[in-house]
Amino acid sequence: MIEKKSCEGIGYSVVDLNEAKHVFAAATPRRTGSLEEEARDALQTIEAVMAEQGTRGSIVHQAVFLRKVDQLEECRKIINEFYGDQLPATSYIPQPPCNGRLLAIEAMGVGRAGGGVEIERFGEGLVVTRHDGISWIHCANIMPETAAEGVYDRSIDAFERMQRRLADRGVSFEQVVRTWLYLGDIVGAEGDTQRYKELNRARTDFYRDFCFYRDFTLMSRNGAVYPASTGIGTDGRNIIMGCVGISIDKPGVVVLPLENPKQTSAFDYGCEYGIKSPKFARAMAIAGPGAATIFVSGTASITSSETQHMGDPQGQTEQTLDNIAALIGADNFAQHGIPNLGATLGDLALARVYIKNQEDYAAVQAVCERRLGELPTIYAIGDVCRPELLVEIEGIAFAPARTRVG
Repeated sequence: MIEKKSCEGIGYSVVDLNEAKHVFAAATPRRTGSLEEEARDALQTIEAVMAEQGTRGSIVHQAVFLRKVDQLEECRKIINEFYGDQLPATSYIPQPPCNGRLLAIEAMGVGRAGGGVEIERFGEGLVVTRHDGISWIHCANIMPETAAEGVYDRSIDAFERMQRRLADRGVSFEQVVRTWLYLGDIVGAEGDTQRYKELNRARTDFYRDFCFYRDFTLMSRNGAVYPASTGIGTDGRNIIMGCVGISIDKPGVVVLPLENPKQTSAFDYGCEYGIKSPKFARAMAIAGPGAATIFVSGTASITSSETQHMGDPQGQTEQTLDNIAALIGADNFAQHGIPNLGATLGDLALARVYIKNQEDYAAVQAVCERRLGELPTIYAIGDVCRPELLVEIEGIAFAPARTRVG
């Protein structure tokens, strides 16, 4: 179901699902140079992959990881000029690539031989694709505009901006299935509390009146429904948000929030982790006849609600991958009411690996390459939401129908 390849500067996977071809690419410049030289090298490499797969002009979502915060506007100009009127929804994330380059780029393209995939572009912040009775809304690079300095007020402002951006295209925030919340100095102090805890307080308050996917959701085991999410640290002090929403006009498709049998649900965490617990699902599956697309939330070395393998980056990476395997596995789908679907780590099509300390890169990469193979992967430096956590991993998996034995 998934074809994966890697060569110098690029790793990519190709997924044929419902007659549409999904191409996921992770690119780093093949040589050092100026920002423009490195950016064009990575962009041209991605473009060549899309052309090879017959999906030229199909990139709909893109994340750019930057070594230097002060080069963000220069990078945006380069990318806007490169794509012209085919600009993807693009987020610029101030997280240094682990390999020392000035940037790394993750891109997703969707196309189909002979047409049949409709793509509408609304600037760098929003792209809508439609195929097979589902619309996918990619919203990127939302930042607060308020003059307030506190994380809570800035987070509420960014959530409201994202809600308005979606509403401009007739999409309710209740249709969001995946969010990314990038927060500078994530474990830093905010008054007498922590910046990440204030982000969670804002998210809880903003989500209070929403009922996500009431018409299409198979309820999670405890009845709670929230989007999948990653909350991760960045350089600087800003907050940047992005999301994916869907609109379903096709029978037999359900939205399934997945919780992990190895972990306490994040929204059930005790008060020691914040006044208001994080409101997100461990993963969100969009399941149709025969297959499911799974958005895997940022996952770390936690079992129940406790951090495991303190001070051991390899051990934390192994545990994190074990957690993802349990989350997307057939047994967990069965526990959530869909017994004929399930995925393995081999069904991941894309991953991001956030590493707290540069010196742990080699050890973490070795574990990931051994267990994930040629999977297109971005490795970036980003602080994790607990000071003792050294690694966080997220991804997209595709769960094929499986015959259960026994």
